[in-house]
Amino acid sequence: MAKKIERWRRTWLSNKLDTLGAKIAFFQDYLLVNNDKIRDQTETVLKEEKEWEQAALAKLAFRLKVEDPILSEIKAKEVKVINEKFYWHFRALKQTAKRRTARSKSSSETIAKWADEKHHSLAASQKAALDKIERKYTTTNALEAQREYQKAQAANLAKFEQFSQDWKAFQEKRQADFEKKTKSTIEKLQKQQNQTIQDLKRFDSALDVNSGQLDDGVILRLDALSMHFGGLKAVDNLSFEVKQGEIFGLIGPNGAGKTTVFNCITQFYKPTLGNIYYRNRKNEVINMNDYKTHEVIREGIVRTFQNVELIWEISVLDNLLVSGHTIYKTGFFSHVLNSRRLNQEEQVIRKKAEWVLEKLNLTFYQNMIPYGLPYGILKKIELARTLMVNPRLIILDEPAAGLNEEETQNLAEIIRNIRAQFDVTIFLVEHDMSLVMNLCDTICAISFGKKLAIGTPAEIQNDKTVIEAYLGGD
Repeated sequence: MAKKIERWRRTWLSNKLDTLGAKIAFFQDYLLVNNDKIRDQTETVLKEEKEWEQAALAKLAFRLKVEDPILSEIKAKEVKVINEKFYWHFRALKQTAKRRTARSKSSSETIAKWADEKHHSLAASQKAALDKIERKYTTTNALEAQREYQKAQAANLAKFEQFSQDWKAFQEKRQADFEKKTKSTIEKLQKQQNQTIQDLKRFDSALDVNSGQLDDGVILRLDALSMHFGGLKAVDNLSFEVKQGEIFGLIGPNGAGKTTVFNCITQFYKPTLGNIYYRNRKNEVINMNDYKTHEVIREGIVRTFQNVELIWEISVLDNLLVSGHTIYKTGFFSHVLNSRRLNQEEQVIRKKAEWVLEKLNLTFYQNMIPYGLPYGILKKIELARTLMVNPRLIILDEPAAGLNEEETQNLAEIIRNIRAQFDVTIFLVEHDMSLVMNLCDTICAISFGKKLAIGTPAEIQNDKTVIEAYLGGD
């Protein structure tokens, strides 16, 4: 009984450590989001203030009738309207004169004289209208008006500079206060986290929870894994290790059991025999057979599928936001009440999605729906979705399927960048041997569910059993 209580207490401490880690990550991310928010707010307010000052100067210029870029633009528009109006009057007069000449019994000299009189009348009216506009925008004492305008312009500029300095100082103080408060909160959470880690270590040594401990630097180990479908052995006594931070490739002919291995790791299939040991975010070694399919992602394992699996009716950005639902820490009532914490989490997750799209050069597509996008872009969107949940291990099932040579080379570069920038381990199945050999650090070859060989790309290329499996024996 005492042992059960101790195990229950250890589970409680483990969940507490997970919650503390999530809170620390949230406050660190929200600190960056808030800084960006304050910067954007500063730019918006200063832009609005500048536009208001320019509008005030334009009104003064109109009253004083001095030269001003905005006033000159308004004047030019009014002149254009008058000229266009009289253009059509002159054209109508010309057409009327032609018709009268063709139909009237009067002499052509009489009609020409009438047309000239009308033309002079219209020209006089046009000149009068243009003179009226000129008087509207011209002052009798131009020098004095210009001085008054320049004085007001200098005063407005000084006012804007002062406002800009005061507003920036206010925003910097806001930002400094928020950073101080947030960093203080993070420090408190980190102290609780360190204390919880120490408590867990004491429980681990007492309860021997690290049986089956992985070697240092190993993130995943398959131990005699077997998967039987009736009399068919899709995976047969397969064992290998994946090191932290490497790109690991699993290769084999069609029907070798590669996708079945992935399905066992992610618990789509429960293995018939064997164990799958994995080092999670809390540096605990767990047996994946003890977890349900929907729980795997919370331990930091994510995957893609052979076929593109996106939500086609929503935008690319929304696809990423949907995939980020597992990192929400607010509960049911926070969502019902639309709480302040929920809004903060939504800001953090949206910012993260935009940042991931930027890293994968997908910002241009973020507001488009996936329908009709190139297949290579759809594959990149799937990769972007995996990065939303802060993974430790990304499993890629034939990521280059359907891509041309240029897209495949681009994909390889993206996978390398993801490994470097996000500090993740990549485990992939792929039939494109040029991609596998150029990309992977370690390769495991299997056939009919059994391991043929494991080693570096060069070792696999020269292994006789692998060559026979792909090309046949003598």
